[in-house]
Amino acid sequence: MTNTELLEMTKANLQMASSAYDNYIQNLIGVARTSIRDYGISIDLSNIRDCNIVVMYASYLFNKRRSENSEMPRMLTQALRNRLFSEKMRGD
Repeated sequence: MTNTELLEMTKANLQMASSAYDNYIQNLIGVARTSIRDYGISIDLSNIRDCNIVVMYASYLFNKRRSENSEMPRMLTQALRNRLFSEKMRGD
């Protein structure tokens, strides 16, 4: 999946049609990918599950800036945990 496709998926997740925040969201996608790698997870952008985790993480970062509660959503935490366990169990 390309960065443009990730951007479009993230904007859809955020229910955003405007392109006003495109550059900012692209930066958040990069931060999300780096943060996910910091968890020890190898991101494969040809895998839709991995792309969805990147989109969820970038959306979380976007929404976090406007919220007093900056706790990571349980759905995202669980997705990261499941992906990490899956990778480690396969021996990747």
